[in-house]
Amino acid sequence: MCDHHDHGGHGHGACAAEHTGDDVERGVQYSLYLRIDLDHLECLNEDVEGSGRKVFKAWEDRHQRDVYAESADDAELLFNIPFTGNVKLKGIIVSGEDGDSHPASMRLYKNRPEMGFDDMSLPPDQEFELMKDPIGELEYGVKIVKFATVHHLTIHFKRNFGADTTRIYYIGLRGEFTAARREEIVIANYELKPNPCDTKLKEMTLSSNFVQ
Repeated sequence: MCDHHDHGGHGHGACAAEHTGDDVERGVQYSLYLRIDLDHLECLNEDVEGSGRKVFKAWEDRHQRDVYAESADDAELLFNIPFTGNVKLKGIIVSGEDGDSHPASMRLYKNRPEMGFDDMSLPPDQEFELMKDPIGELEYGVKIVKFATVHHLTIHFKRNFGADTTRIYYIGLRGEFTAARREEIVIANYELKPNPCDTKLKEMTLSSNFVQ
């Protein structure tokens, strides 16, 4: 596995997958799609409602061409992706057509739920120039330190290679998942002065324990 990072925050930052690697192992590494809260995933400017959810799928299904997300009015697509826990994101693969509809740029924002196109003036946490990848083999390595604790990921595809609309077949996310833990709130009541009644009751209770 190539773990090439884009330290400058902008650029290609991609590497080809190692063909000698075990494909089953790659499938395990790219299983973060199982940790997405699909019921609350949002894809803005999708031509068909709900199609954006379908590009997050199993590694072995990345070559399917009957399931895809396509933009409606222009080339932009915006994915708001909530996770069911915390993710340490390490790499992303984006697969589209071997043509002008393939996305040409990708911007990442972490932990900013419900972003819209009006929010895209904000600087991204990382940005990539993409290459055409119809077979789903080029991984874009993210800044692991910056994306070490991610509960929500926004991916913005601003432009493609010149087509009127953008089409995406597969988005693969590689990383580590940690289930969210519910914090137990313990409320402690402190009294500045002891209550004489409480003290007497405790003494009575203590004495009763020794009654034969």
